Amino acid sequence: MLVLGQVKNIGLPEIRNYIRSDYKGGTQNWNIDQDKDDNLYFANNEGLFQYDGTVWTKYTLPNKSVIRSVKTDSSGKIYVGGYNEFGYFKPNKNGKLVYFSLSRFLKKKQVNSIDIIWKIHLYNNEIIFQSFEKAYIYNKQTLRLLTPPSRFQFSFLSDNTLYFQDITNGLMVYKKGKITPLKNTTELNNTEVWGIFNLSKTKLLITTLDKGLFIYENQKLVQWNTEANDFIKKNSGLGGYKMKNSYIALNSVLNGIIICNPQGKIIQHINRKKGLQNNTVLASFIDHKNNLWLGLDNGIAFINENSPFTFFGFSYNLSTVYATAVHKENLFVATNQGVFYHSWNSPFKEDNFELIKGTTGQTWNVQIIDNELFCAHNRGAIIINPDKTTKTLDNVGYWSFKKIPNLPNSIIGSNYKGFSLFEKKNNEWKFIKHIDGFNKSVGEFEIDTNNSIWVKKDELIYLMSLDSSAHKFNSIKTFKRLSSTDNGITSIQRINNIVYFQKDNHFYTYSYTDKTFQKDNKITNVFRKIPQTNTIQEDRYGNIWYVTNESLGVLLKKSNHSYSNRIAPFLNLTEDLVYNNLSINTLNPNNIFIGLTDGLAHYDSKLSNDFNQLPKVFIRNFSSPSGTYTIVNNKDDFDITIPYKSNYVKFRFSTPTYENIENIKYSFKLEGFDEYWSDWNQGTIKEYTNLREGEYTMRVKTKNGFGIVSKEATLSFTISPPWYRHFFAYIFYLLLIGAIIRIIRDRVKIKIRKNKYYETIEQRRLYLEKEARIRKEQYKLEKEIEKLKNDKLQIKILAKDKELVTNSLQVVKKNKILNGIIHKLKDINTNSFDEESKFQFEKLRKSILKEVNSDKSWKDLEKHIKNVHFDFLKRLKEKHPTISPRELDLSTYLLMNMSTKEIAEIMNISIGGVELARYRLRKKLDLTKKENLIGYLMSI
Repeated sequence: MLVLGQVKNIGLPEIRNYIRSDYKGGTQNWNIDQDKDDNLYFANNEGLFQYDGTVWTKYTLPNKSVIRSVKTDSSGKIYVGGYNEFGYFKPNKNGKLVYFSLSRFLKKKQVNSIDIIWKIHLYNNEIIFQSFEKAYIYNKQTLRLLTPPSRFQFSFLSDNTLYFQDITNGLMVYKKGKITPLKNTTELNNTEVWGIFNLSKTKLLITTLDKGLFIYENQKLVQWNTEANDFIKKNSGLGGYKMKNSYIALNSVLNGIIICNPQGKIIQHINRKKGLQNNTVLASFIDHKNNLWLGLDNGIAFINENSPFTFFGFSYNLSTVYATAVHKENLFVATNQGVFYHSWNSPFKEDNFELIKGTTGQTWNVQIIDNELFCAHNRGAIIINPDKTTKTLDNVGYWSFKKIPNLPNSIIGSNYKGFSLFEKKNNEWKFIKHIDGFNKSVGEFEIDTNNSIWVKKDELIYLMSLDSSAHKFNSIKTFKRLSSTDNGITSIQRINNIVYFQKDNHFYTYSYTDKTFQKDNKITNVFRKIPQTNTIQEDRYGNIWYVTNESLGVLLKKSNHSYSNRIAPFLNLTEDLVYNNLSINTLNPNNIFIGLTDGLAHYDSKLSNDFNQLPKVFIRNFSSPSGTYTIVNNKDDFDITIPYKSNYVKFRFSTPTYENIENIKYSFKLEGFDEYWSDWNQGTIKEYTNLREGEYTMRVKTKNGFGIVSKEATLSFTISPPWYRHFFAYIFYLLLIGAIIRIIRDRVKIKIRKNKYYETIEQRRLYLEKEARIRKEQYKLEKEIEKLKNDKLQIKILAKDKELVTNSLQVVKKNKILNGIIHKLKDINTNSFDEESKFQFEKLRKSILKEVNSDKSWKDLEKHIKNVHFDFLKRLKEKHPTISPRELDLSTYLLMNMSTKEIAEIMNISIGGVELARYRLRKKLDLTKKENLIGYLMSI
């Protein structure tokens, strides 16, 4: 069961601060309340802020004024009061909070004189809004005014009695629409009353701004002379809140907040030094889980009072904690900075831990042996004396110490170089020697009843036997595995005074007779349903503490020697445990100390919360392009239908759980889309895109920081099909298909009749087509014959071309010979010839010259070539406009497949000139080296 209103006076509870940038509002928060769905509301300088555990939402008044008061009721209304405005917010049909003004019932002149509404009370079916000038009482759609005798200060509701402070009449009680003075309270006229609480049916506690605390009983007002009164007098009071076990939280202007018991004893004091972001507490509130919320002058704070854990951290001068011990009314803490101590008296004082001189540096352990405090330090083995002085026994770094069972005045210590022996002589501990035979740094170790030492080191198990004087090791054995199935070892620990060896939660003992490890089914069964452990430690009450990869847990030993597993309370410590050096010190069930990386945790198992209490989960928002719905109280009463074009949907969910929020996780499943539940994760928003039409149900569940899973929250919605898949569209499709079938049937009948008519025409058409095809084939045949004739003719032409070229070449040769004769004739000296001979010689020369000049074979050849290859030359010129006539001739000769020698003779150039002309022609035609020139010409 939940212990209501538990407040611990040892250490500090978890404190979480919310700064302005978190909730994006003003600095000052004047009032706090919570609705039935556990949402929190804060009256802030910039409006009303709602917090659902995940998201902060801001709501403002129509006149954008400051909000100084807020109060929720069971109907879901959130009443608020601001400057010249008051009313309530209420969810509309889409779940969004909408403001309804109640000041509208007032006349315009009355509205301007409202001033600030400081307090709101739900009292006997009335909603009372109180300002300094008047109180406005709303009931059944009517609003009436309550006027003070002079001027109101503040008002307070305690044990269903409503009190007002009047600045001249003292305290007054409101009953049946009237206010009557409380006798002998005018002493309060010169101060401001900020809180009134019932300590009993007849005793009131009154807290003032600057006069301290008063008790009003039997019509007498007296100062409450207590620690709490001294605190309020010194730091100025700003009211407070009565907790469910009669403890009272008292706010202050200068020094945070205190929690006192009904006798005025301060149980807890929390201020900026202890973790608050601001020392001025304007409002305090106890939520449904009995946790404390503070409205600060700058920000908001959450204090986890409903927890069995409190902490000693940096505000107590502590860092990473490796061990603790209570010795001679002092709590000693071994840290990475040294050994610190704090008095261990009842009641526990909130002083800082003090460092013991001479212990500065890494400290691995503090232990009580024979009523003396041993310290295992990085700089040696140290004894801490009752007067907080130290004595160093050895200068080597030490891990821990243990007594040797059969040597009552001897201690063995594990250090950085192995083991050392200490003996008590003349009532004083002294270092004897380093034990020979082993020189590895070992850390933790266990000593068996026969003085055998067990060590886990480098994946091996060492069994070392001491000689009778404990000066050396007689033998050292190593083991790699515990059995054929359990290879290796995870840990060595002592349970029920027996040394156990563990691998994968399988426990073994060692038989010296058989010299083997033997499985212990009893302890193995205890750990059967527990995740694999890596560290196990038994406390003085026989409880077994263990660490897994997920968290810390404890097996509580029962009177029948069985165990019950408890893991939920420690899940919030998972991130902060010192896993390699677990420190659990169980002084008694009310005082258990756990070492953390950033301090020390104090655990009171008798104050354990009901960790099995189911958390709540809410689907807060459902949105799509067509609109947004805010879900109230998980009511799935929305008829949500969205069009197909808006089939992108988004859900936001949250849980109003404010403890251990770092470990809150969610799982969800969209029925109609998801086949399985999602993995647990911390995301609070889920989106789905391109959903098909149909009905869907979103299911969400949460798992709180203690591993408890909530019931499901559900939200159903429907996506309409697109118009072409709508029900009426399918009816239209059926009608359309029927009409098409009817039309097709009618057309088939018409077609049959037409077919009979067209059948004859079709036969005639086929006959004519056949006749036309025969004629076409005949014409095609004639064309082929003509083509063959043309081809034959072309062959003849080519032959003639070749013949003509040959003849032309003969003519060229003849002319060349004749020209040679003419040149030779020129060389003949005719001076020796007679006239007749000269005449005949000249006649011969002219005859030969005439024959050469009158030869038209070459011109006939060119003319013939141009006529025959006219189309080719035309196409070549069109494709390559820059080609010269000489290159056209060369192209024609190449097309005629003339040899280079023949071309050289016809063109009257050398063979090298022909090759150069071919090269230039290739460049003119843009041909690559791989392209054939004659082939290209033939393609044209």
